[in-house]
Amino acid sequence: MKNLKLVLTQGALAGGLASLLSTAALAIAGRRQSGSAAAPINAVSHWYWGDEALHRQGTDLTHTGAGYLTHHGAATFWATVYAALASGRPALRTTPGVLMGAAATSAVACFVDFRLTPHRFTPGYEHRLSNTALAAVYAAFAVGLAAGAMALRDRYPAGETPQTLALEHDHQKDQDDAQAQARYTEPRITRRVRAGNV
Repeated sequence: MKNLKLVLTQGALAGGLASLLSTAALAIAGRRQSGSAAAPINAVSHWYWGDEALHRQGTDLTHTGAGYLTHHGAATFWATVYAALASGRPALRTTPGVLMGAAATSAVACFVDFRLTPHRFTPGYEHRLSNTALAAVYAAFAVGLAAGAMALRDRYPAGETPQTLALEHDHQKDQDDAQAQARYTEPRITRRVRAGNV
């Protein structure tokens, strides 16, 4: 894949930011709604520990640590998918494009998490939080994706940035206009010779 190293770098950076911000949102919502900041993070580890993890309140390495690592891995996966899709599309590296792409990626991740994933592999924190809190978590996730994409968008090859493509388009248009003007202003006899009429 073209720009593979940069795609992987963006996946790691944006995934890390998305993971940290959404985990912070999970912790804040968990403290308010479940009485424990760790509860929704622990719940993520239910894919390994079973439903017991969905009710775990305290902080410990086996549940909280496993839950965070699982969440971080999922965030990195979605960030890398987004980076790969945006890599060959300069419009998705403009500010509006980044914001829309990050929001769309977060929405797709949410849909996959809760509509397409078997119970054992769902995020788990949906059992500890309200729908409003879940929306805030995925919004924070989108912000992290966008921040990572914005930080690295200028590192793409010069010929592929939106700004450079726009300059190239304007330059080509100027050249075409100049050629058209030259043909219009050249002497009539020269135009007839070019056309083969003489």
